[in-house]
Amino acid sequence: MASSTNLFEKRRQRNRTQLRKKSVGRPRLSIHRTNQHIYAQVIDDVKGATVAAASTLDAGLKGDATSNIEAASKVGKLIAERAKAAGVEAVVFDRGGFLYHGRVKALAEAARDGGLNF
Repeated sequence: MASSTNLFEKRRQRNRTQLRKKSVGRPRLSIHRTNQHIYAQVIDDVKGATVAAASTLDAGLKGDATSNIEAASKVGKLIAERAKAAGVEAVVFDRGGFLYHGRVKALAEAARDGGLNF
């Protein structure tokens, strides 16, 4: 019998694969969250390179709480600024198989408010 963690990981991997099929041609705003931190990257899959990145481990955000909605919002604003500075205006949102709720939603809304279109 499979453990519940194993089932969660399988579902998450399946969701990630489905989204990657749909995101061909535009940069992808990919996020990853752990219990302590949240990470965001804008990835150009055509070139295979990261265009911009931000996380709660960045120097400006490290002193505050790193595992709450407020911190995720700050990371969303920061990734939007860095992506726009790199010349990226429109992205596809890759939530990494995580549910669009809580910190994931806060990061996405802050990135939209920061000027990214998705």
